[in-house]
Amino acid sequence: MVQAVVGANWGDEGKGKITDMLAEKADIIVRFQGGANAGHTIVNDYGKFALHTLPSGVFYDHTTSIIGNGVALNIPILFNEIKSITDKGVPAPKILVSDRAQIVMPYHILFDQYEEERLGGKSFGSTKSGIAPFYSDKYAKIGFQVNELFFEDTLKEKIERVLVTKNILLENLYHKPAIDANELFNTLMEYKEMVAPYVCDVSAYLWDAIKAGKNILLEGQLGSLKDPDHGIYPMVTSSSTLAAYGAIGAGIPPYEIRKIITVVKAYSSAVGAGAFVSEIFGDEADELRQRGGDGGEFGATTGRPRRMGWFDCVATKYGCRIQGTTDVAFTVLDVLGYLDEIPVCVGYEIDGEVTTDFPTTGKLEKAKPVLKTLPGWKCDIRGIKEYDELPENCRKYIEFVEQEIGFPITMVSNGPKRSDIIYRNR
Repeated sequence: MVQAVVGANWGDEGKGKITDMLAEKADIIVRFQGGANAGHTIVNDYGKFALHTLPSGVFYDHTTSIIGNGVALNIPILFNEIKSITDKGVPAPKILVSDRAQIVMPYHILFDQYEEERLGGKSFGSTKSGIAPFYSDKYAKIGFQVNELFFEDTLKEKIERVLVTKNILLENLYHKPAIDANELFNTLMEYKEMVAPYVCDVSAYLWDAIKAGKNILLEGQLGSLKDPDHGIYPMVTSSSTLAAYGAIGAGIPPYEIRKIITVVKAYSSAVGAGAFVSEIFGDEADELRQRGGDGGEFGATTGRPRRMGWFDCVATKYGCRIQGTTDVAFTVLDVLGYLDEIPVCVGYEIDGEVTTDFPTTGKLEKAKPVLKTLPGWKCDIRGIKEYDELPENCRKYIEFVEQEIGFPITMVSNGPKRSDIIYRNR
């Protein structure tokens, strides 16, 4: 069976933990989109890890971890990441890399940095990981697939052709040094040496695995509201963050995705620019940020402080719908135990009218949160294993959210460890 684990909001929902937990019963875990521009934080018996390219199920020795064709593959980062986990005692993972995955080129990272500098105060809040230039080149058909590394003559010709336009931009728009074609070719040959043992036809491999009845997890990056089609455009990422794209980014039939577990945070957080209606500021935000996550709400990739907000029913209902949610995993609920009262955003006021439908960006920029306050539970809920043992106000909070978003909450995470989970029969 194929299951997808995806995010409902701006990313940072806790997908890594849920994937890590579900991977115990999985045979294969696939990253199907995005690059090293966002991360998943995992806490397990080996320690605490921030993964950026590796799938979050990589810590189990029975799993195969796959980098799908939809991923923006930064080859040195992938192999540094493998070394970072094996250096901490994690057994060397079994990894496969799609021969159709495209490579983040060194110049993609440069262009990302230079463009953010050029835009100044009107920048997109990029992590400067090369993601937008990478996907721009992919769809302009001047990207480099992994399989192209193994055809040296045609690779050299393509490098020369692509660098014509790249160097014009570098020298005339950004006033930076041109790229040397020979140096770039030599770098790509180093990439080939690194990746060669892992390259395979991932789509064919997964087809055989599905026919053999294997359990497959698709792991998404970021969340619904960062999707370039359905998110807060243009303050979005450059690849689709939706479960539907899992079929494309892994190379499997869409009808094989039977379960879509959408991860939802018990409050809101976001990294990067863009509309964020339920955002809070000052001391209120600082306290939630410091208490949040495991060691605070800071980006797993950048270390940037995350923007904080109360739970947003409007954004989450939309995010779950657009994912095609079958199950909601509700995370970091334990963090809210310090609050006497917990505000929840239940609607948006736009030009004097209240809506519970998530609007397009122009209207979203004008939206003000309509808040409803729920009573807190004022205690630590970590360690609780049964839903009925949660404090009454905590259960009421979960059930209120479930009613507002209209999708079943079947898992509740009440701590950072993979064992901190409450299954809820619906």
